[in-house]
Amino acid sequence: MRVRKAEGTSLARHIALLLALVFVVFELMVAAAVALLLMAPMARRAAEDLAGLVVLSAQTWSELPPATRPDFEQELARTHLLVLRAEPPRIGVHETHGLYLRILETALSERTGRLEHLSRETVDGETWYWIALPSGGTTIAVGFPESRVGAQPFRTLLVSMSIGLILALLSAAWLARRTVRPLARLEQAVADVGRGGVPELLPETGPRELANLARRFNEMARQVRELLAARTILLAGVSHDLRTPLARMRLALALLAEQPTPARIARLESDIEEMDRLIGKVLDLARGLESEPITETDLAALLSELAGGASAGAVRCVLPALPLRVHTAPLALRRALGNLLGNALRYGGDQPVELVAERDGTRFRIGVLDRGPGIPAEQIEAVFQPFHRVEASRSPITGGAGLGLAIVRQLADANGWEVELRNRDGGGLEAWLSLPVD
Repeated sequence: MRVRKAEGTSLARHIALLLALVFVVFELMVAAAVALLLMAPMARRAAEDLAGLVVLSAQTWSELPPATRPDFEQELARTHLLVLRAEPPRIGVHETHGLYLRILETALSERTGRLEHLSRETVDGETWYWIALPSGGTTIAVGFPESRVGAQPFRTLLVSMSIGLILALLSAAWLARRTVRPLARLEQAVADVGRGGVPELLPETGPRELANLARRFNEMARQVRELLAARTILLAGVSHDLRTPLARMRLALALLAEQPTPARIARLESDIEEMDRLIGKVLDLARGLESEPITETDLAALLSELAGGASAGAVRCVLPALPLRVHTAPLALRRALGNLLGNALRYGGDQPVELVAERDGTRFRIGVLDRGPGIPAEQIEAVFQPFHRVEASRSPITGGAGLGLAIVRQLADANGWEVELRNRDGGGLEAWLSLPVD
């Protein structure tokens, strides 16, 4: 089946554009705050100071003796970049100025009490601004070069916005790639699973959400590996264990053709029953991960029922007086305990098997205890693998198919239980199934 390629904007581009938009909006807000709260007050104060200096210079010039005025003009030009001249400036009615010069015109108007307007003039390639002020019964022009003002807020804002936009786009692209890179690895790993391959484990690093996502995927990948391994073992074990009864049945059929006897017919029936049991166990293992509704289960009643199904005196229940009610999957629990009890009855010898239930903190622990030969310590974990048997003869007389404990482990993993095997003091085996109380 072909997988259609998803259309639309990639996640990296979407995140990059979103981050860039956020950065640009933030920069605009910062620029507006700086302009309103910092640049505007400073511009007004600077304009008021310059307006005061211009008016004061014109008044001082008119009050000085004519002989000292040239020195005053030179000092004023050298120190404050202000030039005085008797020639009135050209009035530019339609001239428009920048924000700072408009603020300066307002400040001059407030100090002179009349509407003032700056005139622009180009002298030797440089722009000058002039204003005519009354001084001692006459009018004097006061001018200053454009370089004295120096402030270019709009150009500054444009340059800063351009640089900020470039940095925002670069930062957004880097952050988007850094965020999406683990998702791209996850996408590739999921695609490998979809093609039937064995997924590689992902690094569980990065932000918490991505690390948790990688951890969950790795858990799934391990389960897929285990399922694939179990499938291989299952098929190999079924084919191996079916060959022996099939070979006996083929031989029995050949003998029946020559001389049918009740013993040979009974042997055929026994082989068929053995094959049916094996297939039933395999189906139980295959159904181990099927979901089941959670209901309240009375553990005491369940254990008493399991004990009553055995022969008289074969099972002894040891139950506490406290209520043993738990919310769990009842059929799965019955299958798991039935398999543990069946193993204990098969290998426990002549001693009765004990069914024990106890509460340990927030968990119920159910034990199946026998006095059989136990399991070698190095094989305790291996017996949970399908078709693994401690007794290696594969005879149905001395042992089962090797699937009982594998089914118990599968049911425990699917329902959040814990299963543990350990050898008993004095001989025998303890099998404990632990269930959460709630």
